[in-house]
Amino acid sequence: MDHSRAPVLEALEAYRRCGRTPFSPPGHKQGRGADPRVRKAIGDAVFASDVLAFSGLDDRVSSHGILEEAQELMADAVGAKHAFFSTCGSSLSVKSAMLAVARPHEYLLIGRDVHKSVVSGLILSGIRPVWVEPRWDRELRLAHPPGPAEFEEAFERCPEARGALVTSPSPYGACADLEKLVEVCHRRGKPLLVDEAWGAHLPFHPSLPRWAMDAGADVCVTSVHKMGTGLEQGSVFHLQGDLISPVELKQCADLLGTTSPSVLIYAALDGWRRQMVEDGKELLRRTLALTEEVRGRIEQIDGLHVLGSEFTAPGMAAEFDPLPTVIDVSGLGVTGYRVADWLYEREKINVHLADHRRINTQLTIADDDSTADQLYTALSRVADHAAELRPAETVEIPPPEELRLEQVLLPRDAFFGRTERVAVEDAAGRIVAEMLTPYPPGIPVALPGERLNRPVLRYLASGLRAGMVVPDAADPELGSVRVAVED
Repeated sequence: MDHSRAPVLEALEAYRRCGRTPFSPPGHKQGRGADPRVRKAIGDAVFASDVLAFSGLDDRVSSHGILEEAQELMADAVGAKHAFFSTCGSSLSVKSAMLAVARPHEYLLIGRDVHKSVVSGLILSGIRPVWVEPRWDRELRLAHPPGPAEFEEAFERCPEARGALVTSPSPYGACADLEKLVEVCHRRGKPLLVDEAWGAHLPFHPSLPRWAMDAGADVCVTSVHKMGTGLEQGSVFHLQGDLISPVELKQCADLLGTTSPSVLIYAALDGWRRQMVEDGKELLRRTLALTEEVRGRIEQIDGLHVLGSEFTAPGMAAEFDPLPTVIDVSGLGVTGYRVADWLYEREKINVHLADHRRINTQLTIADDDSTADQLYTALSRVADHAAELRPAETVEIPPPEELRLEQVLLPRDAFFGRTERVAVEDAAGRIVAEMLTPYPPGIPVALPGERLNRPVLRYLASGLRAGMVVPDAADPELGSVRVAVED
């Protein structure tokens, strides 16, 4: 296929040249009606490119096939059979994939380290989760994706499961052994879904971890806005094989997706694909070289340690992506929360995520020597000012056997059933009816239908004192918890 083409971008440029006068949404009509203060803040070009996808960019019946051609080019670029654009992020894409595989009350194997969007999919669909335990690093207090043995055991427990879902890479860059997971699933004629939101860049350089389609996965969801150069909410889900119908997958996406997709997001996805096919290998080669240099420099700062090889120790992750540069700050006697806040306020540096002992400072093809120097300088200053950030609040992280809660009700039944609010000190033993999710990275500690215990509640309370954010709780301060009313 001709990857010098960018059908959405070309159609958008043609639309702007032809001088159409719209009597249709969007109501700002190429910015003519927009508040001048808004136009000054975000630019006239945003409004000029914000047009209808249908009866705008394409005609009423989509006879030009603009979006279809762009999606075919995307699929060809990454070796998938089908690609579908989403302007609602991977949160929508992963739900669509789940709905295409399992029906209400059917079983789906799911790694327990999934993003909250997967739990939202369970609530909406009524699918019964069969949780698969992640691989837990007791020293680092960090979970990695479950491996083939864990999924094999889960299929033995629940052979009627319709398929499996795994998150790889994790938000920390740890990757599952996808090729062996595919073998576990396909031996049983079941599909493997991969939430690869953090791996949109993986197909474009051989030194990066193996990407899901190359490993034989059936569906792979990617967030191009995370590690690629797409706009926020730009996502693609890819499909191959014959275990999932492309028609059903698209219909499930239509159930959840907007009927007013953003052409701006489509255009950025289209342009990113062209950029990566033409220049991605060289861009990523430079980025990997820069990342290696950055990781080495940060490692020389007293009190900081760049994680990586620990992730692939025996029994841990199969591979790791070095670009999410994960830094252990515990040697400074401080928490990742305080370091992240200090960098934001004092050095104008935004980090991806922070936890009780780490920060994640992701690098992409957008970075260069200048941004790398800014990061190194800022981290050096953190080390110099560490005394100001002490003492570190203690976060009481329970061992995995206490961190894992019993699933008593379906997530859907708990969320939509009769509920009440109880004080957090009275919540142990109750069935939680909401998600309690440190964000980022957005992996629920407790999800609807699980029975709370005191170690988990202590973990959340101590985390909040240390700087953790739990934004999706009804009471983000966790003075109270929403729980199911039990007869």
